[in-house]
Amino acid sequence: MQAPRRGRELGAPQWLFRAALGLLGGTQLAIGVWATVDPSSFYTGFPFGRGWVEALPAYNEHLTRDVGAFFLATGFLLLAAAWVAERRLVAVALITYLLFAIPHAVYHLDHLDVYGTGDRIANVITLGATVLLPLLLIGLLARGGRRAGV
Repeated sequence: MQAPRRGRELGAPQWLFRAALGLLGGTQLAIGVWATVDPSSFYTGFPFGRGWVEALPAYNEHLTRDVGAFFLATGFLLLAAAWVAERRLVAVALITYLLFAIPHAVYHLDHLDVYGTGDRIANVITLGATVLLPLLLIGLLARGGRRAGV
């Protein structure tokens, strides 16, 4: 019996999962490094000097560093899933990420009033992508698993 080709079990081309997980994981790592290493700069400057975090509740170095460490951990998990590209690890990484991304998006979408129009639109797009992309991948993963009899 021949072993299944690696990545076929994912339900879509392996490169698609690797690229999407790499994008999500790389973003998480970059944000995590910034918030962990320089929490004050992250608080006042995220993203790209726009001050989205600063527009919300007061600065707390401990909380900002903890959030940065969380981003590092989820970024690592997503990148590990991209590297290994094994169905179960990809599923665990995506579900773990969504456990963060959904409440995060809900909170921020409910607090858009502190931003100007351009930043509101950018928030909706980026927050929507952080939820929709993993949901799309989970859908592809589920469809591929049914097809493969997994």
